[in-house]
Amino acid sequence: MKILLTAFEPFGGEAKNSALEAMRACDMSGLSAEVRQLEVPTVFYESIKVVKEAMQAFRPDAVLCLGQAGGRSGLTPERVAININDAYIPDNAGWQPLNESIVADGPAAYFSSLPIKTMVASIQKAGVPASVSNTAGTFVCNHLMYGVLHILALSCNTCIGGFMHLPYLTEQATDRPNMASLSLEDQVRGLRAALSAIIDHCKTRLPTPLVFNSLEREKPS
Repeated sequence: MKILLTAFEPFGGEAKNSALEAMRACDMSGLSAEVRQLEVPTVFYESIKVVKEAMQAFRPDAVLCLGQAGGRSGLTPERVAININDAYIPDNAGWQPLNESIVADGPAAYFSSLPIKTMVASIQKAGVPASVSNTAGTFVCNHLMYGVLHILALSCNTCIGGFMHLPYLTEQATDRPNMASLSLEDQVRGLRAALSAIIDHCKTRLPTPLVFNSLEREKPS
């Protein structure tokens, strides 16, 4: 089986993105799946476009997108993505949409099709804090999760997808008093446990052709 694993580039003036660092450091050897890693721009719509192109080329059985959520104390698979862009800061292209739909005629929300409860149990079993999150925010993380699930909803396939947030790395919190963080080692161990849970879940699924429909929108000038 094949898993597409994505993580965002640093954003908001940060030198690092914990999700990207964990993805890069994660040893995929021994996993019974081919895991393809993809760095994604922290940019509205461009992020969806980049991931969609990778999905179309790689044809994965599962898509796990990763993002950084400063302030959280553990790894948090997301339950739901909502159809809203409401950026608290500009994205890396300087765009800051406020209270706008991601897809004008799209549903209000999509639920993750990843085994989020099993992922949490697997991460916790590995000795890393984890819990299900019921909000992916309204920035590019939620945007990408919604976009991926919208693509899958319009496609005739059994590919599953969703999103997981990772907390700050320890070194990112040194100048932030009382800010929760996790070491890179713990984050990598948790990520690998989450991937193992997805792989076990997918073993029971039968492959079908992956057909993609468009989800494109021009950024306003």
